[in-house]
Amino acid sequence: MFSWLARMASACWKPVRRYARMNKDDINDVDSMLGDSLLWCRDLEKHSLGEFSFAVVQANEVIEDHSQVETGQNATFVGVYDGHGGPEASRFIRDHLFLHLLRLAQENGTISEDVLRSAFSATEDGFLGLVRRTWGIKPLIAAIGSCCLVGVIWRGTLYVANLGDSRAVIGSLGRSNKIIAEQLTRDHNASMEEVRQELRSRHPDDSHVVVMKHGVWRIKGIIQVSRSIGDAYLKRPEFSLDPSFPRFHLSEPIRRPVLTSEPSVCTRVLQPKDKFLIFASDGLWEHITNQEAADIVHNNPRSGIARRLLKAALNAAARKREMRYDDLKKVEKGVRRFFHDDITVVVIFIDHELLGKKISVPELSVKGFIDTVGPSNFNILQGLM
Repeated sequence: MFSWLARMASACWKPVRRYARMNKDDINDVDSMLGDSLLWCRDLEKHSLGEFSFAVVQANEVIEDHSQVETGQNATFVGVYDGHGGPEASRFIRDHLFLHLLRLAQENGTISEDVLRSAFSATEDGFLGLVRRTWGIKPLIAAIGSCCLVGVIWRGTLYVANLGDSRAVIGSLGRSNKIIAEQLTRDHNASMEEVRQELRSRHPDDSHVVVMKHGVWRIKGIIQVSRSIGDAYLKRPEFSLDPSFPRFHLSEPIRRPVLTSEPSVCTRVLQPKDKFLIFASDGLWEHITNQEAADIVHNNPRSGIARRLLKAALNAAARKREMRYDDLKKVEKGVRRFFHDDITVVVIFIDHELLGKKISVPELSVKGFIDTVGPSNFNILQGLM
């Protein structure tokens, strides 16, 4: 047991030693989380415009959050994929979306909103193809899907594309050195009145397209997110599940897609006042607000900041059950899901003085939670303008 804890401590501490000295409060913060066997972190690494911090905590029996950070000389890619119904869709996105983006960027000679949309579309087509091939032997794969949040920084411009209710927030410096949190993404969740109105306008002949169930608004009484990769049974009539799967049973077959895989996309030329970006699955935002998260990042050392955000969320989750985090971290995976969701957090710091400079940046591919670090394929875009 001690050797396992030592390995975990080393995984969290190694990047810290590399980039920053730690004060007493930082050491206490690390110590308070080392006993959480479901936590994974990379405390501080470099990217083309600064540094990033990355942390994940598991709650489900099998983790459904998959994620990645890809770094290159002129670009940074962040992907947060919050699966539901199983890990297959989020894992598929992690393994394919970035590669589709590289291929399409090469073909188009640049990265753009259209290239991002096409990468999402190719990933959706690929996963639905997998569903089609395996549905006969594993019908429940038709009910597996994933939210998908992607951010790309390409030569000083930020592109964000989103499906579902993961969220990207930018922290910008305002007056009196105060940080201002701005949400860059729109939550595609039936809890939002605008989402319910959008669904009703698209399906005027379906009075049950959104219904309240157990105090929660759900699409067809089943799912909360209105956009996703996968969830084939809510997009293609041929994948409707029979009554032997009551959780996913529809009272009548769909005539047209109820969910969509069309992402919301935005572009922002990064300004000197823009200091950092937070990409996180909805498990974080369930417990802390955009501004609370931005204040934590702004007011604390960079090293381990993603882990610090996780701790804030887990402390809040524990308080809701009249517990302490020290008690919560002893709860096993699976059971832990009754207290909080799988949570992924990536914080990207933006150092504008690095823009346009040729600095040595490791071209890395970091996959969240599974702790694999290898070379990124971003270098194939070196010649693009």
